[in-house]
Amino acid sequence: MTRVAKGKVVRVAAGQGFWGDWLEAPVHQVQDGPIDYLMLDYLAEVTMSIMQKQKSRDPAMGYARDFPPLMERILPDVVARGIRVTSNAGGVNPRGCAEAVLAATRRLGLRGKVTVGLVTGDDILDRLDDLIARGHELRDMDTGRPLADIRDKVLSANAYIGMSPIVDALAGGANVVVTGRVTDTGLTLGPLVHEFGWSPDDWDRIAAGTVAGHIIECGAQASGGNLLRDWRSVRGLANPGFPIVEARADGTFVVTKHKGSGGVVSIPSVSEQLVYEMGDPHAYITPDGVADFTSIQLERAGRDRVRVSGIQGGARTPMLKVSIAWFYGYKAVGTLVYAWPDAYDKARAADRILRERLAALGLGFDQILTEYVGAGATHGRLAGPPDPEAPEVQLRVGVRARERAPVERFTREIAPLVLTGPPSVTGFAGGRPAVEEIVAYWPALIDRREIEPHVRVELLTA
Repeated sequence: MTRVAKGKVVRVAAGQGFWGDWLEAPVHQVQDGPIDYLMLDYLAEVTMSIMQKQKSRDPAMGYARDFPPLMERILPDVVARGIRVTSNAGGVNPRGCAEAVLAATRRLGLRGKVTVGLVTGDDILDRLDDLIARGHELRDMDTGRPLADIRDKVLSANAYIGMSPIVDALAGGANVVVTGRVTDTGLTLGPLVHEFGWSPDDWDRIAAGTVAGHIIECGAQASGGNLLRDWRSVRGLANPGFPIVEARADGTFVVTKHKGSGGVVSIPSVSEQLVYEMGDPHAYITPDGVADFTSIQLERAGRDRVRVSGIQGGARTPMLKVSIAWFYGYKAVGTLVYAWPDAYDKARAADRILRERLAALGLGFDQILTEYVGAGATHGRLAGPPDPEAPEVQLRVGVRARERAPVERFTREIAPLVLTGPPSVTGFAGGRPAVEEIVAYWPALIDRREIEPHVRVELLTA
């Protein structure tokens, strides 16, 4: 185990919580105070599907396109301050993403000062037929169906890998690490394992680093954004401070943010993020280990500072999760807004008329879904009976089908309701609804021994 200086603190700062997050956040994290690592998390299941659709249209795409220009913007400061970056922005094309970062490095005149660690091996699309033939059924975790049922429709398949390749890349000298489907938590855990020399089977410390990563993986959601409790009291969200973990070798850490930034780091803000996508609180499973969330201790450690300690963990499971995207069919969503008086009754009448017309056309839909926004669409029955005096109600109708033709015809049936249905339609603009392809999600499990030998780390320099 690596010797660690007594009292050493490693600061890992969150810069993005999803693809499309606030672009100024990483700039502020780099420029507004001391940090050692900038962690940028871009991926979710739906994000992988979007990236795969983009790559199918242009093989050079398939990664978070915001990432290379962002890196071009902050690389001079990153290099000058000795900050290292970890990110899963590579999506389904990590090599293309890494090469775009290197191109930015050359434009900035930083040749020789940036080393990109490229992590690949999570993509198992080309191995699916062999895996199925050898008995790996890759059953849908929700339905139990074997992947063979939809094999011809599969667009992408990526295993969730953990922190190990990030540790290897950092040990090799990378100051920017670009990965594909590395877990959100692994982007923070990797730097901590590298810095403190934690053993990969020191389950309590692995769990502590996992919890640290989980707390900051969604960006400002841990520092005042999207806060349920006392949300009115949160100030300065025009310039929210994204969370920072100040970690120590014993596995304890403090969650904080840069001084002078907006938002708040408090026990409620950290607690709300902890329960996000938690599942079983006794067993939060990642590729690196299992964390027991019931062991987490939180205490206020000053203004905008929450100390986290006591975390216990367990051994990693023999399986890894696989995120599979497959082509389901087509969908479209159309909306009309009906004004007072009788807004809700008008919207219901319009929906009935639309459904009768679609039925008369004999169109085959897998589903027609109607929502009345403003009359209980969010809370359903919990909202109680709709307000008969509601000033306006938005009729929102969505359809999906395996073939394009029924969906295309649906898009032509919404607009006529403006003059052939109930009165007082407002807010109709933008023309007919767009027909969109549906890329569906298929979660599965696979023996981790099939993945780990195939993970590769490459060090690339401009």
